[in-house]
Amino acid sequence: QLQLVEYGGGLVQPGESLRLSCVASGITLNHFAIGWFRQAPGKERELVAAIAYNGYANYPDPLVKGRFTISRDNAKNMIWLQMNNLIFEDTGVYFCAATTSPWSWGQGTQVTVSS
Repeated sequence: QLQLVEYGGGLVQPGESLRLSCVASGITLNHFAIGWFRQAPGKERELVAAIAYNGYANYPDPLVKGRFTISRDNAKNMIWLQMNNLIFEDTGVYFCAATTSPWSWGQGTQVTVSS
């Protein structure tokens, strides 16, 4: 059974950066795509970045393109989300998820962008 734990969230001001980490245990992530999702207050959870098993990255949320970078290290069973130039709209709980069957989810880490 795959377990995911996120950390690295916090309270930052607009323009600052955060690096979220997601560590996996139980099984290796080599064969799974991983996504970072954001759930803003009062909104549904949405995909902000995804990375395939081979490192191909995709950023469905146009607001994060050029500011966020998703990466992974299969040997370390870890995934990261580098978030630069944060804006108010980035506020929310960030979850990592793996495309196991059913999907595996972490518990989330809070990111708050506030002046």
